[in-house]
Amino acid sequence: MNDRAEGDVSDMDREDAGPTESSDRQPVLDRDQWFARIDELCAEEGYFEPLGKSHSAYFHDDGPILLVSFESLDRILARKGQMPFGHDVAVANGWSHLTLICDGETWFRDPAVWGYFDRLVDEAFFEDFDRVLFYGAGDAGYAACAYCVCAPGATVLAISPRATLDPAITGWDHRNTSLRRLDFSTRYGYAPDMTEGASRVFVVFDPQMPENAMHAALFRADWVTPLPARHFGDSIEAAIEQTGILPDLLTAACEARLDPVGFARLWRIRRRYSPYLRGMLRKTEMAQRPRLALMVCRSVVARMGGYRFRRKLLELESRLGLPSSVQQGDTLTSGTSSSDDMRN
Repeated sequence: MNDRAEGDVSDMDREDAGPTESSDRQPVLDRDQWFARIDELCAEEGYFEPLGKSHSAYFHDDGPILLVSFESLDRILARKGQMPFGHDVAVANGWSHLTLICDGETWFRDPAVWGYFDRLVDEAFFEDFDRVLFYGAGDAGYAACAYCVCAPGATVLAISPRATLDPAITGWDHRNTSLRRLDFSTRYGYAPDMTEGASRVFVVFDPQMPENAMHAALFRADWVTPLPARHFGDSIEAAIEQTGILPDLLTAACEARLDPVGFARLWRIRRRYSPYLRGMLRKTEMAQRPRLALMVCRSVVARMGGYRFRRKLLELESRLGLPSSVQQGDTLTSGTSSSDDMRN
């Protein structure tokens, strides 16, 4: 198991860690420089191909397993190393990797992208690989589900995917209303239908966020496995990346080892992820449930310490008229009353 989350939360007092960015004093490339660099890299490793005005395809050929991911150019440029996330995972595992890159909020709805996947099918591109895994989150999760139809038997890992933005189907979702003008009714349009040829589709979502839960419910088929991640809203992918478990999830999905139990085991790392823990505490306070807040604080202090949680624990015990469970050594001396991994 990756230990990254340990470092993210060892100091419970610091602010939430944001996405990893290119801020380590290394040269940061602008768009033109980045395109030039990728062209140079692809001279030996694969190819880089513009697809119309707003999309590109980056292919790295390095093994019989293929990871297909979808990502925005802005996110790639903001990441340390300025490479697609899938590239790092693929290189670490000896996989081949294909990234579809969008420049702007396109949702990968572009005839140039459709034509590119049509060409891959005509060339039997996906048949050259023993296993194919599609991955994406949000709009990229939509794309991963929509285009997996091109590789029958592929596995899909989609985080908070949307089924479509077509208002005739999802008019209840009032997010991204300006993007409804995009064409979701023709080629590769309705993502749930496009997953029919997949071997397995794993949908990670927050069932307590109504819009995402309703989108997830549209992916109804025997080959779809829902993986609930409560209390995270639209920040699931950020949490999975920051805790360092995304490579483990991708590997488990690719090797047919991912299931609800395996996901739950990996997702237990959230118990050491400070944004989640602080969010849980905020929810109990907003619900005016001091005893539940006390359970959260006792669980965190018993396992990890953290000045803010110790201070809140003392405050809650005083408010509830309970004896202090924290001594000067900052250790709990009476009932931890853990909420047992803050169950989903």
